[in-house]
Amino acid sequence: MKKSIKKITEFYGKKIAEFALKMGAIKLSIDKPFTWASGYKMPIYNDNRMFLSKSEYRKIISDAFVQMIEELGLKIDNIAGCATAGIPHATTLADRLALPLSYVRSSAKDHGMANQIEGLVNNSYEGKEVLLIEDLISTGGSSISAVNAVRNAHGNCTNCFAIFTYGFSKSTDAFLSLKPKCNLYTILDYDTMIQTALDIGYIDEKSKESLIEWRTSPFTWQDRFINKENQ
Repeated sequence: MKKSIKKITEFYGKKIAEFALKMGAIKLSIDKPFTWASGYKMPIYNDNRMFLSKSEYRKIISDAFVQMIEELGLKIDNIAGCATAGIPHATTLADRLALPLSYVRSSAKDHGMANQIEGLVNNSYEGKEVLLIEDLISTGGSSISAVNAVRNAHGNCTNCFAIFTYGFSKSTDAFLSLKPKCNLYTILDYDTMIQTALDIGYIDEKSKESLIEWRTSPFTWQDRFINKENQ
């Protein structure tokens, strides 16, 4: 990653982390973990949809995306949002750049025209450059599916932007496995979020260590947590 891209993401990442922690878009709790939809107990809960509540938050996200595009020198023809949480931020960015907008469902509809992607004429990007916008990267599965959907619709999707990533090795490996390559850039990463939480007094050093441990093996963390509780 370019050094200046790192500076952009550090600057905006800290701002977004602070907003997210204060408003509850990101919640951290070691002692009372959250149950994810998968059934796993995790010490973090993320809901980027809360950023929709204020134009200030939406603008900061689009500011970061615009600066990332400019720094990377990307030539974009279409902005595609991942349904559903990526759509609002894709819309803000597309309006700001005066570009066409589309959005990608997790799967094709089972009625009507059976579209998986909406906003296309003749269901094709016609070989144009598409920037995919996500809100959150966890395992990367839904994002990879969206990249493939764009490519199947004759779009050239070589970059994906997201607001936040947990930084799981599974997501990194998933993006690396794509052929041709699709670069992933996020405004806020897990390490910046944890450090910001410590800096503003949201967590202490002990909690920081536990949260770092969680990221190394998130899907076995609950077993280790339960074992500690029973000791």
